[in-house]
Amino acid sequence: MIGNIDSFESMGLVDGPGVRFVVFLQGCPLRCAYCHNPEMWDFNKKKIQMTPEQLVDKIKNYKPYFGEEGGVTISGGEPLSQAPFVTEVFKLCKENGIHTCLDTSGFGETSDELLDYTDLILLDVKELDENKYKDLVGQKIDSFYKFVDKCQKKHKKMWLRQVIVPNYNDNPENIRKLQEFANSLKYIEKIELLPYHNMAIKKYKQLGIKYRLENVPPMDKEKCKELEKILRG
Repeated sequence: MIGNIDSFESMGLVDGPGVRFVVFLQGCPLRCAYCHNPEMWDFNKKKIQMTPEQLVDKIKNYKPYFGEEGGVTISGGEPLSQAPFVTEVFKLCKENGIHTCLDTSGFGETSDELLDYTDLILLDVKELDENKYKDLVGQKIDSFYKFVDKCQKKHKKMWLRQVIVPNYNDNPENIRKLQEFANSLKYIEKIELLPYHNMAIKKYKQLGIKYRLENVPPMDKEKCKELEKILRG
């Protein structure tokens, strides 16, 4: 089994608890309007190829830095697009006492086996409205809710994350909707609001792809903090 990998981050501090070795897999079926990694969309791009064993051997080199909370996070792209590969990597990680975290939008087929070897899920909540979701990412929302339901049945710990975009979802109504969604679930450990930024515009121009939010300014971080107060309240 071979996994297609875009890149690594050896000392990640924002992709789960503690110090993380972050693996960014190639390929994503979504086309989010604010995606900052369009170079990862292509499933056929073979930048780095590794077997699960090769990847875990690399991860183990960083185990001394993980401490009690750290571990490995597999992100993307969309890691569920390579679910069998992720399953084997996580299985080997658990055999080596390494905490596993899946950073996903919940779009794709998920096996019980993969969830069994996953300690924590970072769930990217793109949008909760069916029509707005399709407009934002170009796919139907059904897969997202199926993934959430399966995680609930498997009692999986989750962190919810949502990118906050000016004049799109930077309002109390959206925050309350996110809050209601979180309250309807169990095993939610944290909710994070991520301020939108437009630093990927140059990438889109280099790749010859139209950037849908070209005229949208970065999210004001102070306003984001005010929305966080509503969320906590």
